[in-house]
Amino acid sequence: MTTNSIKLTNRKLWYAAIKPPMYSVAIIPIWVGTAVAFAERKMIHAGIFATFLISAILIVAWINLSNDVFDSETGIDENKAHSLVNLTGNKSLIFWLGNIFLALGILGILAIAWLQRDLTVIGIVILCCFLGYTYQGPPFRLGYQGLGEIICFICFGPLAIAAAYYSQTQTFSLTSIAVSVIVGIATSLILFCSHFHQVTDDIAAGKRSPIVRLGTTKASQLLPWFGGSIYALTVMFVAGQIFPIWTLLIFISLPFALKLFRHVAEFHNHPEKVSNCKFIAVKTHFWSGLFLGLGFVIPGF
Repeated sequence: MTTNSIKLTNRKLWYAAIKPPMYSVAIIPIWVGTAVAFAERKMIHAGIFATFLISAILIVAWINLSNDVFDSETGIDENKAHSLVNLTGNKSLIFWLGNIFLALGILGILAIAWLQRDLTVIGIVILCCFLGYTYQGPPFRLGYQGLGEIICFICFGPLAIAAAYYSQTQTFSLTSIAVSVIVGIATSLILFCSHFHQVTDDIAAGKRSPIVRLGTTKASQLLPWFGGSIYALTVMFVAGQIFPIWTLLIFISLPFALKLFRHVAEFHNHPEKVSNCKFIAVKTHFWSGLFLGLGFVIPGF
């Protein structure tokens, strides 16, 4: 192997470890929650939006780093070359770097709470962080019991949307709750798809992910129903006049979802070929969230 190929491989490993595309899970809930607030109030606090966005990215960085640390303790990442702990060989460094990101993220949310003289947003975000910790952190490790998707849905759906919406309006609404279901499902879809290629490692570490419990065949058959629900629910909410008709722009993201369903159906039991399905799920999540938010913003102009 040449020096250049080694450098290229290292760059790919670091890119996979840092996971830049995954930060859409931080961006989309804040964007959609703020878009709903704009649709209902016809105004936006740009400074609060920007602060919340940066804080959410920092908190998701903490989740990613701390998960690598906690997974290194169970041995589940023993064969994961792009684990940050494996790449650096320094678990303590990754642990404290993650804690710094968390502190900075919380500091940003505290600034919003101080500005509004209202602790509701920081309370919601702290609850999100606690639930995020229980996913992989001891003594809970609820992700190992197959509860990760439920935690993901709650944190990045109802709680994140509620916090983003409240940060703009200091109230809640039926529409923000409805839209949070769609964003929560789309986010959970990413985690669900991330398990297909690591069934062997999960079983060895005692992790009972939904894919381990169902088997890859049944899970691949469930996927279109799971992912397709974000489009079915949007149509239902438009028909019920909860969403503006412009939110049907979410169907622009449908080709990514269909590609995901076909890819997993074909390669669900081929780890080396299905491993990239989570990135197709990320694209589905990002574009569906982007256009769903636009559907709320467009009528306001």
